[in-house]
Amino acid sequence: MTGSMPAPFTADDYRARMERAARCAAEAGLAGLLVAPGPDMVWLTGYAPTAVTERLTVLVLAAGRDPVLVVPTLEAPDAEKAAGASALTLRGWTDGTDPYAVTAALLDAGGRFGISDNAWAMHLLGLQKILPGTSYAALTDALPMLRAVKDAAELELLASAGAAADAAFEEIRKVSFAGRRESDVGRDLADLLRRFGHSQVDFTIVGSGPNGANPHHEVGDRVIRDGDMVVLDFGGLKDGYGSDTSRTVHVGEPTDEERKVHDIVRAAQEAGFRAVRPGVACQEVDRAARAVIAGAGYGEYFIHRTGHGIGVTTHEPPYMIEGEAQPLVPGMCFSVEPGIYLPGRFGVRIEDIVTVTADGGRRLNNTTRDMVIVD
Repeated sequence: MTGSMPAPFTADDYRARMERAARCAAEAGLAGLLVAPGPDMVWLTGYAPTAVTERLTVLVLAAGRDPVLVVPTLEAPDAEKAAGASALTLRGWTDGTDPYAVTAALLDAGGRFGISDNAWAMHLLGLQKILPGTSYAALTDALPMLRAVKDAAELELLASAGAAADAAFEEIRKVSFAGRRESDVGRDLADLLRRFGHSQVDFTIVGSGPNGANPHHEVGDRVIRDGDMVVLDFGGLKDGYGSDTSRTVHVGEPTDEERKVHDIVRAAQEAGFRAVRPGVACQEVDRAARAVIAGAGYGEYFIHRTGHGIGVTTHEPPYMIEGEAQPLVPGMCFSVEPGIYLPGRFGVRIEDIVTVTADGGRRLNNTTRDMVIVD
């Protein structure tokens, strides 16, 4: 693939994100946010510790206060190199001292805080012990939309990741499927994602024949045969942002029933995409796709939500699922991926990443959604 390298995020970008996060926390009635190493910290600061250990590292954000990163002193040199380091204050602690006391000094003793979903229990319990008057809420519950609306630079990165995944599909459809194991094709997919710029491969699902009826089958030792339907679902991170696409191919000529099921899923995917526009509840995307499949008599075989958000992780809010009333906002990015899964026989899934625009939606995956015949 060709194209210029995306411009890196600056300290000002990270400063604006941290200020927005602190403001959103205050609006949600929280005293602040405690952000552990992981996707939230990378998004807010650009810092990813080389190893996450038992030593406490936590970003403390609160409206009206400067952001502080509590970090083991021995890891401070790495933290200082992060792109957002100049937008925060580093507070080091050394082995033999109490990191929870250092952190507690930055917190309101009776406050309620949002905390990263992936924070270690030992760290949360350590803070609760020293500040028994505090309480905590998981960020997914407290601020589910914190990372959901992407800016122009993030959208560019997501589009680039989507184009790389598309390029991988265009190549994988040229390889031989029949007579090879699912794991062989999965390895090919992983290699192609890396060839087209991915630094991290999160999943390569190759579900052939009856294995395709398991949405999260991943790969196995089953030998792919002529006449198999094969679900391909793959993605990962490129320049820090995610890709995720699914296409279902067929080895040799499909039966009339297989074509019919594929056509139904394609129509459902199109209906889900057409439902995307600002102000529409997330659940309406799910309803639109599900109505097509149910109307065709396959409703009981669509066994998962229609979509999930994507950004610095490949699965994050918002979710396209019944009961999610969150309205769509321009800049949100998520998958639209209906499927039909016939136990013991085959499955079909078609998936694009879609972003909400001012007046509708835009696909970030653009390979054919027609039935692809492979060898």
